Amino acid sequence: MEPDYVKLKEIKPALAGYVREAQGLLRRSPVPDEAAVHDIRVLMKKARAVMRLIVSQIDKESYDREYSTFREVGRIMCSWRETSVHRKTLKDLRKKKPAVFSSLHDNELIETLMTKTEQPAESSQDIKNDLDQIDDLLNKTGFRIRFQSMNNLDAKQLLNELDNSYKIVVDRYLVARNNPKTENFHEFRKKAKDFLYQLFFFRPLNPPIVKALEKKLDAITQNLGKCNDLAQLIKTLGYRYSGTSNSPALDELAVIIRQEQDRSLSKVWPLSYKIFCPGQKLINLLGFRILMM
Repeated sequence: MEPDYVKLKEIKPALAGYVREAQGLLRRSPVPDEAAVHDIRVLMKKARAVMRLIVSQIDKESYDREYSTFREVGRIMCSWRETSVHRKTLKDLRKKKPAVFSSLHDNELIETLMTKTEQPAESSQDIKNDLDQIDDLLNKTGFRIRFQSMNNLDAKQLLNELDNSYKIVVDRYLVARNNPKTENFHEFRKKAKDFLYQLFFFRPLNPPIVKALEKKLDAITQNLGKCNDLAQLIKTLGYRYSGTSNSPALDELAVIIRQEQDRSLSKVWPLSYKIFCPGQKLINLLGFRILMM
């Protein structure tokens, strides 16, 4: 029987598209809103995942330069996202437990976090400088990508890199499962997202199976993200249980946050076990029928 030939999704147009889309979001308004900041950061994560996928097929200088650019854009925007996430998380918790928040009405930090304030005048120049820097970074990387040779990437090498990503996620899953700490959940989520974003290019090999796997990975990373956001909120609140120094309402809020984390993690582990069970082979998980690409 003749082997099936299937062409993977093209990498270069996708990578250039991530950059163009980020530029469009950046220029849509003088200061990007919360949704735009989120979307730009996601695009930069996708771009970094692509660079990891092609790492063995481009020169080190190009890889380091573009990867660093995408990481720097995400880093600059990170602090912009953090404040908005805390506000949204607290408001969601308030809807579920209004009585607890009524008892916390005099907690200045919580009230500040929940209040959306206009950007102070003295920081507007800092934001403008950041936006100019991001725009410059994206312009330069977009120009370089246009002239970067990516038209003859070897599909088998790409599949090998995807397999490497999968093995890394399995390792991070086992670390997080055996040592359930916030930093381990965070690493597991980051590597799972890389794998998710890389899978997109392999959809043509088995569309129904790959799309179903992407959906499961998205659920895993979304719930790990919620767990991490809640952990960062506790950290920002400076909460520590000490027996007597906290108000009962603050202690209760901490318990509520922990319960929300437990709920999110309960949705993570069953799916993760099915996908990242030790000893499982990626090729079997994806159900490839393809002999040659």
